[in-house]
Amino acid sequence: MPLKLADLRKPKAEVGSFGDGRIKYEAETRNGYTSRKKRLIKLAPLSITYRLRCVECLRRSLVETIFNKAWKDLSEQGRNDFFARLDAMKASDITKAICDAWQTRYSGHYSAVVFNNTLNTLRRVLELAGVTRDGNPAYDMGRLDIIEKQIRLPRPEQFDRILELIETSGAAQAKDCANLARFLAYTGARISEAKQAVWGDVNWQENTLTIHSVKVRGSHDGSVTRMLPMNPALRQHLQQLSQGKQPEPSDHICSVFECQKSLDRACRLAGCKRLVHHDLRHYFVTKCLQAGVGVFTLAKWIGHRDNGKLLLKIYAHLQAEHSQQQANLVQFGAAPMKQIAA
Repeated sequence: MPLKLADLRKPKAEVGSFGDGRIKYEAETRNGYTSRKKRLIKLAPLSITYRLRCVECLRRSLVETIFNKAWKDLSEQGRNDFFARLDAMKASDITKAICDAWQTRYSGHYSAVVFNNTLNTLRRVLELAGVTRDGNPAYDMGRLDIIEKQIRLPRPEQFDRILELIETSGAAQAKDCANLARFLAYTGARISEAKQAVWGDVNWQENTLTIHSVKVRGSHDGSVTRMLPMNPALRQHLQQLSQGKQPEPSDHICSVFECQKSLDRACRLAGCKRLVHHDLRHYFVTKCLQAGVGVFTLAKWIGHRDNGKLLLKIYAHLQAEHSQQQANLVQFGAAPMKQIAA
């Protein structure tokens, strides 16, 4: 009780404008930090970029909600004018009614992940502007449930066909695009990680490839690289790429850094669901799990630092299938089991 009374006696912090909170949030983000549970957490570079995009999404959607304006109909000058008006608003004037209207309008047009991250941005901006937790209407809004999308990947014969279609498309960089797709599928690397891969990362003697992780936070306990043991397909692929050449250690392994149009065309002709670059990472994980690679080991290979928790969540169906296959191999006697008719 004495602590509560002391809190009540404290003078209330002065509430600034929405712009005050926004500027502080952007500075906090650009410096590479974000607040979580009253402590600063260092951000990965990609997270910094993403959070700044969330700020822009928030500003545009609030302009549309508060001033009832369609963003696409505003001129550049009009957009700047409404941004200025939004920044000038006192943060405490962002009421529950405004937040409810914003949620109704915004949540229907964006995915649950984007909405939830933008909601977190709104909460933090108002907080930095001086709005207390109890008085922050953004905390009255619930986060949207995230429905995990079903991962549908090509069958092995479809995968081979997709690579063949990319390589024989007749495009100027057809072979390079196919090689990039192979690299992504054989390593599980993100496209941003594939862009950084150089020949100096290949250790033929140790049979490893160094992957420069892009999502690891820059904290003292976070490694910025990970070691991937080369599977036979990856080793053969790299040997073929380097055959007859003497690449410098600083030369990029991949000659192109995207192959989405080639993937789109190949998937359409192969009668397969459209794949994006990241789906090739899913393909790598799927094939590893089907081959019996342990979740803890696989998590290290792909750069997850949660010891496989996310893998167990996303690929639970594969784990169940593998578990049943392993159970079918268990024998308890010397004689083979008799088949019983159903």
